[in-house]
Amino acid sequence: MSKDTTIRSLVLAVVQEQDQDAAVRAVEALNASVVNLSSSGGFLGRRNATLLVGLPEGREQAVLDTLQKTCRQRVEYMTLPLEGSPMPMPAPVPVTVGGATVFVLPVEYFEEI
Repeated sequence: MSKDTTIRSLVLAVVQEQDQDAAVRAVEALNASVVNLSSSGGFLGRRNATLLVGLPEGREQAVLDTLQKTCRQRVEYMTLPLEGSPMPMPAPVPVTVGGATVFVLPVEYFEEI
């Protein structure tokens, strides 16, 4: 494998299900390989996708910019009682969800088998 395509970092991005297709297409348009894993969130238990993107050195910012453009935050309203709450909430409560949670990890070793 040539030096310019050697994987030097791994981007892990947890995105909302609504943003998954747009995020994958946008990252693939940067000629980056994406592995898409289904996952679910903790706070609201919503479906998410965890994207794994292996990148050569110096390409991280382009992927971060792309994810910022394709993964947006939304306001959802909770009307169900929260776990452990003795009574339901009298009015819907706005909760900001979405965007992307991103980790960039260095890769010490990469091999395609």
